[in-house]
Amino acid sequence: MSDTEQGTRTGRLADPDVEARLARLDELLAGLEAAPGPTVRSALEAVRLLTEVYGEALGRVLDRSDGELRERLAEDELVGHLLVLHEIHPEPAGRRAERAVERLRPAVRERGGDVEWVGLEEQVARVRVTTGGGGCGSGCGGATDDVSDAVRAAVLAAAPELAAVEAVAGAPEPAPAFVPLDTLTRRSAPRSQEPR
Repeated sequence: MSDTEQGTRTGRLADPDVEARLARLDELLAGLEAAPGPTVRSALEAVRLLTEVYGEALGRVLDRSDGELRERLAEDELVGHLLVLHEIHPEPAGRRAERAVERLRPAVRERGGDVEWVGLEEQVARVRVTTGGGGCGSGCGGATDDVSDAVRAAVLAAAPELAAVEAVAGAPEPAPAFVPLDTLTRRSAPRSQEPR
């Protein structure tokens, strides 16, 4: 069979083509899950088993990868999602969530707001979201709820094992003021008592 007869089996897919296929796959699986009968159960089991085998193969690729290749694989959007799906992503969930927030930050700042990773407490990601007037006028999606929803979606896509994403209100706490140690240990000379 020639390459043209095989179609896309030997070719690479552009990101939009991958996204279209994933959307179609979701539709097909949803339709199968809604249908009754033993044939459907067998088809779903075949998909599950195939997914498990592919996950094991991907895990073996990671096992044989050096640190640099492992990092590059994890940074690829499609491969990274597969690593998450199979629970073999080399980065911890907190770091993946933090990177998702970092990737959103320029777009939020462009609209006059900001988004900042605060940290991870138990299985809850904490993110500070602020919005400003921005230079985009009204209706550009700069509202806190819109930004919070986008942040929540991005964080949970990067780290679906997290229980929730919590928006933290307010500005960051200011750093403590610096007081030189010698000013604390130096005694000032007593003031002379001048008559009034």
